[in-house]
Amino acid sequence: MAPVVVSLVFALRSAARSRAALHIEILALRHQVAVLNRSRPPRLRLTAPDRVLWAWLSQAWSGWRPALVLVKPDTVLAWHRRGFRLFWTWKSRYRTGRPAAAPEVRALIRRMAAANPVWGAPRIHGELQKLGISVSQATVAKYMPRRTKPPSQPWRTFLANHVGQIMAADFFVVPTVTYQLLFVLVILAHDRRRIVHVAVTDHPTAAWTAQQLRNAFPEDHVPRYLLHDRDAVFTDVVSTIGAMQIHEVVTAPRSPWQNAYVERLIGSIRRECLDHVIVLGVAGLQRVLADYVEYYMNTRTHLSLGKDTPASRPATPLSAGRIVEIPQVNGLHHRYDRAAA
Repeated sequence: MAPVVVSLVFALRSAARSRAALHIEILALRHQVAVLNRSRPPRLRLTAPDRVLWAWLSQAWSGWRPALVLVKPDTVLAWHRRGFRLFWTWKSRYRTGRPAAAPEVRALIRRMAAANPVWGAPRIHGELQKLGISVSQATVAKYMPRRTKPPSQPWRTFLANHVGQIMAADFFVVPTVTYQLLFVLVILAHDRRRIVHVAVTDHPTAAWTAQQLRNAFPEDHVPRYLLHDRDAVFTDVVSTIGAMQIHEVVTAPRSPWQNAYVERLIGSIRRECLDHVIVLGVAGLQRVLADYVEYYMNTRTHLSLGKDTPASRPATPLSAGRIVEIPQVNGLHHRYDRAAA
């Protein structure tokens, strides 16, 4: 009984509507039946014309929602919005605006920027105005080449240019078994990461530090630059450094990365040596560091040196003999070499 009542209600509703609305509803229903027949099996397939039809029906026919059974009304609205975006993308494909600068003007801007690396867009724009070329400053900035390097030399460039003339110094602290603090002075040559001097004391005074600098730098091996931090011990030996004709390069406050080579060395000493031994006193620490310096200079390979050692360890030929293991730093590290059988 219920289906008959429902059909009767729909028939009365259809009789009350206009003939055009009935034809549109019949078209919509027939189209959905055709889509179902075309898509069976395995799943429903809607083509671009199907989406265009329902996007048009959603705007031209107010009763499209009850007649829609294949998809949700929100899906049809999404199709309409997508078509709206595509239409305006197509409509705005041709843009009008300020005409492009002449090719010779663009080439001149690039040539000026390359020849004058410290000039910016305002300076180049001013020069173009003096030449009678009328362009805006924004146009000059648009056609200037993007610089990959700063106009002035950075800190890394300074270190690379003077790598053979720079030595770096720094202190680090080592606790003993009795909780006494020992101070270690390390001086490293940037050239091939050579350890120039290592000294240990329990009380680093200015006189002691000055004497260590004199011991580290003989008269014929004085570096041009000594890189160090703002430790008070170094400030007290300024006269000694000046008498040796060494130029001080002081890092910025709280900037250990500016003295990265010696900081990396201190980290290697801790990780590869001191973290594995118990220090008893000044003499014992000096012996341990002397063994590590020997290993560091003649055995330990460095990535920055092309897997070579600071003292340039030569490779042995395959025909030299069998491979032997040589303990170093009290067996903490080993050196592998070939020996005759």
